[in-house]
Amino acid sequence: MNTNALKQQAGEYAAAFVESSMIVGLGSGSTAIFATRRIAERIHRGELADIVAIPTSLATEAAAIELGIPLTTLAEHPRIDITIDGADEVDPAFNLIKGGGGAHLREKIVAQATERLVIVADDSKLVDQLGASWALPVEVIPFGWESQAAYLASLGASPTLRMDGDTPFETDQGNIILDADFGRIADPAALDTTLNARAGIVEHGLFIGMAHDVVVAGADDLRHLRKA
Repeated sequence: MNTNALKQQAGEYAAAFVESSMIVGLGSGSTAIFATRRIAERIHRGELADIVAIPTSLATEAAAIELGIPLTTLAEHPRIDITIDGADEVDPAFNLIKGGGGAHLREKIVAQATERLVIVADDSKLVDQLGASWALPVEVIPFGWESQAAYLASLGASPTLRMDGDTPFETDQGNIILDADFGRIADPAALDTTLNARAGIVEHGLFIGMAHDVVVAGADDLRHLRKA
């Protein structure tokens, strides 16, 4: 089974957790889109009623509108029942690295407002320690970004400015991303605290203690892991 098929399997399985009258967070990325599509199918088949959703990126918003999923905002619904999103890495404690698609700022805002965060992934995303195979995305404001790169380097990272062709990649908020390769991150919670205290760093891709479920698809099985 190819990776895309595994992503579809995980996303569609998690979409079954959505129930009528829920406020739903719609994640971003190549795995979460399968959940979004299945939610739309369930709405159109009449399996789900009174669903409204909050997208985590402009791309997801456009997809939801095209699929006919009713949208709302955090101003109207400050608490979200369930969010289904992807991740670049998941450790045994369900801590995450996210931001490969550059949407981690909005994704974290939605996750913080969510009662149940469900992560969908193929089994290549499971790691024994964060940073094992993925650099940490760090969103910074364009002004003085070089000083943030130097700061990340002082913490032991090798930061790289994310590019989109010949120009810096721009997030939905008009910021830029430094992909900071820390290698294996011994203490993700401590690094989370350190980065949160730095002016100029808008957000980063460490999601600590937020996920409740992980649905992971492998070549041989589909597993639904629940936080102890």
